[in-house]
Amino acid sequence: MLRSILPLIALGALPLGGCAAGLAASAVGAAVRAADRPDAPPSEDPGPAARSACSARAAQYGTVKIIDTVYKSPAKLVVWGSVEGEGRRQSFQCRYDGKVVGFDIKEVEARR
Repeated sequence: MLRSILPLIALGALPLGGCAAGLAASAVGAAVRAADRPDAPPSEDPGPAARSACSARAAQYGTVKIIDTVYKSPAKLVVWGSVEGEGRRQSFQCRYDGKVVGFDIKEVEARR
C-alpha cells in the first residue's frame, strides 16, 4: 500500500513546488514595485516649482498668466494658465511630478 501512495505523493509535489516558486517570485516583484514608488510626501511645497516650470514651458507661446494650481497628490500637480501673444490667446494645462510630465495647449476663441 505504501509503495502505491509514494509515487502519487511525488507527482503531487511537482506542481506544489512550482506554486511555491511562483509565490516567492510574486512577493519579490511586489517589493521591487513598492520600492520604485516612494510614498513619502516631498519635504517642500512643490507648488512654486511647478508654477515656475510650467510657466517656462508656456513662455515660448507668449506672455504667461497662471490661473490655478491643483494638487492631485502631495507631489503631483496640475497647473492651469493662459498665454497671450501674436494677437491670439491660448489656454494650457501642465502636469507636474517633480518635472513637467505633460503639457496641453489650445486656442481660445476671441471675445465678440
